[in-house]
Amino acid sequence: MPLGPVDVYVIAFPGNQFSGEIAPAILEQVANGTIRVVDTLFVMKDAEGDLAVLEIEDLGPEGAAYVELDVLSPGALNEEDAEEIADLIPENTSVLMIAYENTWMEGLVGAFARAGAVPLNHVRIPAAVVNAVVGE
Repeated sequence: MPLGPVDVYVIAFPGNQFSGEIAPAILEQVANGTIRVVDTLFVMKDAEGDLAVLEIEDLGPEGAAYVELDVLSPGALNEEDAEEIADLIPENTSVLMIAYENTWMEGLVGAFARAGAVPLNHVRIPAAVVNAVVGE
């Protein structure tokens, strides 16, 4: 099955503070067909700067909602990916890395292929930047 474009978001939880809002929001986007979760990875950096990497199945009770995610390709995100972002993670912070397919793009990707078109570039502008420019 060919996939549409895949984005990887790296979401930090400073001070390891979790509100419980992220997993239900992801599940909602999956349920309405907007995205399909390719993989997730949790990375924690302690006060000494040491990293720990966890898969969904390794999470304790605080990550129970993430266990409900249907992951398309477990292991697609791995320790190498965690090491790549390690310098971005402040001490005493947890990070969720989530790779998801933009399923809403499947029809457009198919049209590109049928037309012989080749996308040359893709730029994602973060919501915070867009809102700052638009003045929201």
